[in-house]
Amino acid sequence: MARAALVTGAARGIGRAIALGLAGRGFDVAVHYRTSLEGARKTAALVRRAGRRSLLVQGDLTDSAAARAVVEGAARSLGGLAVVVNNVGDYLYKPLEEVSPEEWRAVLDSNLATAFHVSQAALPYLLAGGWGRIVFLGYAGAGQCVAKPHITPYFIAKTGVVLYAKALAARLASRGVTVNVVAPGVAESSVTQPLREIPAGRAARLEELVEVVGYFVSEAADYVTGQVLEVAGGWNL
Repeated sequence: MARAALVTGAARGIGRAIALGLAGRGFDVAVHYRTSLEGARKTAALVRRAGRRSLLVQGDLTDSAAARAVVEGAARSLGGLAVVVNNVGDYLYKPLEEVSPEEWRAVLDSNLATAFHVSQAALPYLLAGGWGRIVFLGYAGAGQCVAKPHITPYFIAKTGVVLYAKALAARLASRGVTVNVVAPGVAESSVTQPLREIPAGRAARLEELVEVVGYFVSEAADYVTGQVLEVAGGWNL
């Protein structure tokens, strides 16, 4: 029986690429979306074209009850959950002094609260199977105490994701569930493209991010947990 995965924010971009990468590795995939129904339908159709089962799960993951409903719906329809990829998260590029309280809260909720709500709801299913993977999409350099005055709330949220992932990894290491972070820098789908700052001189291709996610969910990574792997071409070195 195929293992099942839930990918949040899978209607387009990195989320869609990850969903298709997991399908290629033999996982049935629950495709989460909030408002992008047509994009989510396309992702699900591509998963099915790859020979795997897929379903759509809709919800605003900043709400804990909605997040639980998304996880439970995915697990119920696919017969459990083995992998959860927390990809969803809004980005804000704006001078810090211009950020409103509403924007501050929205970015933190979108990136950090969603990761918490989804992961906490998924834990019983991952633990019940005796084997599980949680993968977070982070941000290269998150965790460094440096000024990021144009992306401060986003940077704080992604640093929180790293700290949460490490704590969760420590709690679950002896119970068959690993927790890791894939940290892109500038990807080909990124809103901003400061390529001159990147030693490699280019943005990350989506398939490069997908390969790292694939490693973390593989059997080869059974002994790898609590790690942050930057896919950033030397950015922030």
